[in-house]
Formats: sequence, structure tokens, C-alpha cells
Amino acid sequence: MVYSLPKPIPKPLLAVALLVGAAVLLPLLYLVLRAAQAEPHQLVEIVLRERNLQLLGNTVALLVGVIALTTALALPLAWVTSRTDLWGKRFWTVLLVLPLAVPGYVGVFGFFGATGAGGWLEHLLGFPWPRPTGYLGALGVLTLFTYPYLFLNLRAALLGLDASLEESARSLGYRGLEVFWRVVLPQLRPALFAGWLLIGLHVLGDFGVVSLVRFETFSYAIYLQYSASFDRIYAAWLSLMLILLTGSLLWLEARLLKNLSLSRVGLGSARKSQPVRLGVWRLPSLGLMALPIVGALVVPLTSIVYWLAQYPSSPHSRSFEAVLEALRNSVQAAAPAAFLAAFLALPLAYLGVRYPSRLSRLLERAAYIGYATPPLAFALALIFFSLRGVPFLYQTLALLILAYALHFLAEAIGPIRSALYQAPPRLEEAARSLGYNPLQAFLRATFPLLRRGLLASMALVFLSAVKELPLTFLLAPVGYSTLSTRIWGYTSEAMFAEAAPYALLIVLFSAGLVGLLLSQERQ
Repeated sequence: MVYSLPKPIPKPLLAVALLVGAAVLLPLLYLVLRAAQAEPHQLVEIVLRERNLQLLGNTVALLVGVIALTTALALPLAWVTSRTDLWGKRFWTVLLVLPLAVPGYVGVFGFFGATGAGGWLEHLLGFPWPRPTGYLGALGVLTLFTYPYLFLNLRAALLGLDASLEESARSLGYRGLEVFWRVVLPQLRPALFAGWLLIGLHVLGDFGVVSLVRFETFSYAIYLQYSASFDRIYAAWLSLMLILLTGSLLWLEARLLKNLSLSRVGLGSARKSQPVRLGVWRLPSLGLMALPIVGALVVPLTSIVYWLAQYPSSPHSRSFEAVLEALRNSVQAAAPAAFLAAFLALPLAYLGVRYPSRLSRLLERAAYIGYATPPLAFALALIFFSLRGVPFLYQTLALLILAYALHFLAEAIGPIRSALYQAPPRLEEAARSLGYNPLQAFLRATFPLLRRGLLASMALVFLSAVKELPLTFLLAPVGYSTLSTRIWGYTSEAMFAEAAPYALLIVLFSAGLVGLLLSQERQ
């Protein structure tokens, strides 16, 4: 057997990749240094503060509650749309995934616009429906708008299961639910863990929903501490506590997946399962599917249309020039961030695909650490770093663009890496044999093949940046309003007619992301 030595990494490529990795981690390192400035007696008072225990309890309770409810909702929905004889399963799947096109704070706008005094439900029912606030409000809204993350993972896993395993279990005497609990559910563990991780990261990093329903978690407390207090050290410690919770989720997911192997070991190919007849369960299944569709789509869209019709006559409404200004500001920040994120992701992806090693994996993980860091904590780290290191960047559009690019860098890496795996490395080798240097060979032979991956990565980052609220709220220049900040500001003041056009534009932009996800699934 012949062993090939690993190729040496070109120094310019390594230098650029190290610089990108440092750019993601440096603000977080500065957050640690800022928190370490606390005196010993001050540190004890900060960490052991009773308020911290309350924030921890609220955050963990919301995290556990959302994971439990999304599982109770997504698991049966994934089963019905993948393993039964339901008519139009593709159609129902698209509807059940569409809540991803509605950001959580737009969902809160939808429910607030429908409920309470003056809401459209009062005109429909004759009495005001109570507004969702506090823990139950945050729990319900976050469940409705995060369950598709778990639904997509579970549905893909169910479609890929080998039916012979279930047939073997039935031949051993197991029936009905016993087959599901003993055979099917254990095979779904990777999908469950992946979905739970995405939902957990979303809940821990959420600011828009919890702030609007007035439920204090770590994210909301960080914003209040930063905006209403001069105790920046305490804000830094709150950010580190939130990052510690996020790191615990990442560690737990890796721990649960360690040494887990569910691949087929027998001979032959996997068999597809026969659709299960719903029978008397058809109507309950349709009712279960209607629940998230009505709550996450019908209610917000109805609120947008209802309040949009009242926008011109609202005494506080401004001209549509204000809407166009917010749209222009959103695009002005999101478009350069998308280009910058793709540019920064390219050396990391190239290093990981062409020169796989422990170092390349470590640098790639750095990008995911930045993505997993809750946005408010990430924004606070950039604020501390810019004020002390590069004060001329503080509250500038350049800092906001940089924050978008670094935070969403992990989203840009995936499509580029997939495109690199499909680009034959021999093309570059042939170009080098013709006298081109490594950079010229890459630009002439490989770069043209990455066009689709680059466009997909830029589209993902662009849409994420347009929807982003916490980073925008803390880092945008003074007076710089975007679609997301306008929605949050008007909704928090119960000015629903004013928020409606901004909510409509956000939904249209976000629908593009869902279309991209579904097109990737078809491919």
C-alpha cells in the first residue's frame, strides 16, 4: 500500500485563513478580557447576583419548553407528510415549511395586530382576544416559528429509513407504536439532535420576540443593561453567561452523537416503506397541520393586510418614502455583507476541501463559533472591541457590514464547500503545468465552477442580514433604520398600521430564503 504525504498548505492561503479565523474570534476574546476587568469582590457580586439566577431560570425554561413543544408538533407532522397516504404531501410540506419565511418579531406583530383592543379579531368576534405576553407568549410564538427546523430534519430522516428494519420488528411480534418506539425513533436521533440544536441556538439568541412580549431572558437583559446602564462589565458577564449556555448545547449535541452509527451493515439495498393508511386519523392529521399554518401564516399575513389597508389613513403614518428608505438601508448593509462573507468564506472552504487537516477543521469551526454566538453577545463584543481598538469604526455602517459578514460566515461556507467538492482538482494541476501560478490557476480553472455555490452563499447571507434585528439594533449608525428595526420599533409601541409595510417587505425577502431551501431539497 502506498501512502501519500499531505500537501503543504500554501503560505498566502494559510495566512488569509488565519486572519479570517482571528477576525471571528478576536471580538469574543476581547469580551473575555473586558469581563476580567472586574475586581474580585465585584466579580462575586456580579456572578452571584440573584437576578442572574432568575434570568437563567427564564432562559432555560423557555429553551426546554420550546424544544418540547416543537418536538410534539414536528414529529407527527413529519410522519404524516412522509410515511402516510395523505393526499398532496408535497403541497402540505411547502405550507408547513413556509413559517421559516416569517421572522419571529413579524410573528409577534401578527399576533399583536390581531389581538387586544382594536385588533382585527375584535372586529371579527366582537370582543378583544387577549394578547400573548410573558412566558406563554414567548413559548407559543417561538414554537410556531422554529418548529420547521426540526420538521425538515425529521422528514428527511423518515424518508431515508430502511423499511426492512420495521418489517423485521413486526416479524418478531412488535406492533404499531412498539415498532415506532423501538425501531423508528432510535433511528431519528441524529435528526432530533440537529433540529434541537438549531432551535436551541435560535431561542438563546432571540431578542425580538422576548423583548416584544416582555419576557426577560439573557438576551433581553443584555440589551437592557447596555442601553440603560453604564455598567459595561456586567453586560460583558451576561454575554459570557449566554455564550456558556450556547457552548453547553454544542457540547451536549456532540456528546450525544459521539460513536453513534446507524448505517446499514447488511447486504442489499435499503427498501422504501409502503404508505400507512390514515383511515380515521385523516381529519385529526389535517387539523394538526392546520394549527401551525393558521398560527404562523394566516394570522401574520392577515394582520399585515388588515393594517396595511389602514396605513395611508393612520395619523402617525409617514410617506412611502420612509418605507423605501428602510428598504434601501437594509439592502445597503446586507448586499456588501453578502459579498464580504462569500469572500471571507472562500479561503476557509478551499483550505478545508483541498488541504484537509486538523488546522483547517479548527479554522472552519471558528466560523461556526461566531455563528453560534448569540447576536446580542456578538454585537456587544464588537462594540467593546471597536471602542477600545478602532474607535473610528464605532456606530458606522462599515462595522455593521463587518458584523453581518463575520456572524453569518458559517452560512456562506456550506454552499462554497459543496461546489469545491464538485470541482476536479486536476483542472488546477493542469493549469499549473501550463505555467500559471497557484492563484492564477485557481481563478482560471476552479473559480468559474464555483459560481452557483457563491451565489447561493451570498443569497443566504443577504437574506439573513435583512432579517437580522439584534446586530442591527446595537451596531447601526445613529438614525439608521432598516426594515427589521422599523418593525420592532412600531410593534413595541402598538403602531401596527405603521409597521405593516415593513413587515410585508421582510416576509417577501424571507420567502426567497424558503424558496432557496426547497430548491436545494429538490436537487
